[in-house]
Amino acid sequence: MRSAPLVPRDAAQSDAVVTLRGASFGYGDGTVLSDVDLSIRKGEIVAIVGPNGSGKSTLMKGVLGLNEKVAGTVTLFGIDSTEFHDRARLGYVPQRHTLSASVRATAEEIVATGRLPRIGWLGRLRATDRQIVARSLDVVGLADRAATEVSTLSGGQQRRVLIARALAGQPDVLIMDEPTAGVDAANQHVLADVLDRLVERDVTMVIVTHELGALERLLTRIVVIDGGRIRFDGTPRAYATARDSVHHDHDSHHHDLELEGHHPSLSHGPLDVDRTDRSRP
Repeated sequence: MRSAPLVPRDAAQSDAVVTLRGASFGYGDGTVLSDVDLSIRKGEIVAIVGPNGSGKSTLMKGVLGLNEKVAGTVTLFGIDSTEFHDRARLGYVPQRHTLSASVRATAEEIVATGRLPRIGWLGRLRATDRQIVARSLDVVGLADRAATEVSTLSGGQQRRVLIARALAGQPDVLIMDEPTAGVDAANQHVLADVLDRLVERDVTMVIVTHELGALERLLTRIVVIDGGRIRFDGTPRAYATARDSVHHDHDSHHHDLELEGHHPSLSHGPLDVDRTDRSRP
């Protein structure tokens, strides 16, 4: 388990890559998450924890600009989100993170689509881009599967392909929504090892999850969201002490608007299938 670095307050603010002040997010007429104050610094590995419907996915989609900001401010790399346009700096692995069986593409081809934010939809992959794609597959341990059709890969391997796709955009911050959901303990450790390699490369990570499992050893910080508000924000050591009091009432809060699929603009396209798919990792 990693400990959070101790830094002066001024330094923490100047090193912030994501800052929210009094931020509220929702869908349509409904507010799911209210009055959030949160700063994430460069190099942190932060888990956003909470039960289904608590608001944790809404928070990250608010940072990504995928849902409506009702109030407050969001600052990305020191720039107000309304003025921030370099979205490639934020890599995103969505909650629907297995690939449709109907997709006829190799792992390399899927990962190569992660270069589009950098080269544009009409751009062509150069030798440098192909090297980045190859390195991204290597980081997630799938260099030997580059030419393999993704439909033949296991569920756990497909998730690693989608992490590689996000990495191919060379993001400064990697946001992952439930990367270990539905994965058995052994494959959770495989995914944790993959993320540990990203830690070694100084990738800032924000991991949305309802359970920490094998990921807990990587974390510098844990944020608990419940009932649409932040209930805890601190180090893994402080969380271990406060865990029972933080979660004692967590099952009583649910927000249907939080559940994926209730907002058409949040679809992730033909590469993704419904979470009811439980293909073996």
